[in-house]
Amino acid sequence: MDEPESTRAPDTIEITRRTVVETGTTALLLTALPRAALAAAPVDDSEPPSPAVKIDLQINGRSHSLTLDPRTTLLDALREHLALTGSKKGCDHGQCGACTVLIEGRRINSCLTLAVMHNGQSVTTIEGLAEAGKLHPLQAAFVEHDGFQCGYCTSGQICSAVGMLAESRSGMPSNVTADLAEPQPELTDAEIRERMSGNICRCAAYPNIVAAIKQAAEMPT
Repeated sequence: MDEPESTRAPDTIEITRRTVVETGTTALLLTALPRAALAAAPVDDSEPPSPAVKIDLQINGRSHSLTLDPRTTLLDALREHLALTGSKKGCDHGQCGACTVLIEGRRINSCLTLAVMHNGQSVTTIEGLAEAGKLHPLQAAFVEHDGFQCGYCTSGQICSAVGMLAESRSGMPSNVTADLAEPQPELTDAEIRERMSGNICRCAAYPNIVAAIKQAAEMPT
């Protein structure tokens, strides 16, 4: 005999382990299928590659003529085409600073810029800082203060510090500069850390790096 409608329990949804597994599997398939379909799509190789371009780079005081794919980064041009391997490829996303070089005296992440964008411009890498066999003051200070451990970030740290000191001497403030009207902000530890924050040292030699930069900053230019 059927149960009276007035006493019948309301409709309920029973959640079981099987229901959870089935629902999760379905959701996973729905997200994975578009990617799988995209990966299986045929690759169109009919588009011709970008034509190579000729550029002249003035690197460390010497002229270099190169014929490159226009998509070649400055970092790859230095490392792969000119064997200037002092500039390191770390993250390749402009986040670690290991590839820092100087363009017309301004520091830049060479992994984020194309070589063709600097045709005819002056590029200085870590290999070009020493003169006549004498270390640059920042190089000497890094050695004296043990401003490195594994050394992978060191070339970028030093090039960045060279550019940073030039910025400071020209009166450029930072995010922690207290008085923006000050002609030349004092290079306190906080100023140096802020100005060098784009260069990561995974060995955490930061106190020694700051000490090295402070010593170099006090030397006459």
